[in-house]
Amino acid sequence: MLLAADIGGTKALVGLFNPGRDRPELRVVREYATLDFDSLDEVIATFIEETGTSQIVAGCIGVAGAVSGTRARLTNVPWVADVSPIALRLGGPVELVNDLVAMAYAVPVLEDHELEVLQEGVMVPTGNAALIAAGTGLGEALLHNVQERFVPAASEGGHADFSARTARELAMMNDLLRFHPRVDCEKVVSGPGLVNLFRFTHGTQDVRAACRALGPDVDLVDLPAAISTAALEGRCEQCAEALDMFVDAYGAEAGNLALRSMATAGVYVGGGIAPKILPALKAGGFMDAFVDKHPMTDWMRMVPVAVILNPGAGLLGAAVRAQDL
Repeated sequence: MLLAADIGGTKALVGLFNPGRDRPELRVVREYATLDFDSLDEVIATFIEETGTSQIVAGCIGVAGAVSGTRARLTNVPWVADVSPIALRLGGPVELVNDLVAMAYAVPVLEDHELEVLQEGVMVPTGNAALIAAGTGLGEALLHNVQERFVPAASEGGHADFSARTARELAMMNDLLRFHPRVDCEKVVSGPGLVNLFRFTHGTQDVRAACRALGPDVDLVDLPAAISTAALEGRCEQCAEALDMFVDAYGAEAGNLALRSMATAGVYVGGGIAPKILPALKAGGFMDAFVDKHPMTDWMRMVPVAVILNPGAGLLGAAVRAQDL
């Protein structure tokens, strides 16, 4: 069996896979709240105890943070991930990778029904691809085409400076700078980023009061989903503006990533948010911002763009990588 894990800032997915010719087959999966644990080793130990498995030949664990060797400091989790004790327990190779790198390994094995095309484009089989994913944070990864095989490479592009493109975005940036020393992309394009936009469009920092306005059962954890729902259902004008600004910023940053990676083989939009706001992504703002890169607009119109619908893509990619260890 192959052990795979996708450890995010909010939830942790751990699974067992049977090796396959191209795509490993999922056998068992468990979901945990990441902050319920004090270490990565505790997460994996709990999973192994619950499933009673012992025949694991290799493993790969994707984590939301910058990886250095066998360790990684997670961006939104207060502990350092270390695979050394896990490798000792399993007695086989276990690799730690950035969570977007793990998801990138899944891209070549995704099936058509697991993708929603936003722009058909013209795929260049020998070209590079790129992956961007907004969730608790904003992740980015490159897929370098080496001898017609994608080789994922990590990036911390989500922490690069946010670039405002409109007067409204400049006003939003000035508002954010009152509370943050700098505005990176993640401050706008992420779940917490959507909350920042919500504050801006409502003209208030009293998020708890705004939560109550959206519904009696809405708390801070559920606020990004509540904002999206209120916007998509047309129940809140300020929520609709916040979601529109979010979608535009997401599309613009995806376009920036396409330019930086020369992603002629496609840009893939992953993460937990995109499938939930698919109507907003398909409404036009995302792709308008994506291609608005004068003098490269015509080139941008040729880049294929698709949303990953499979919520377990990061887990699957980790299993794909484990199979090659």
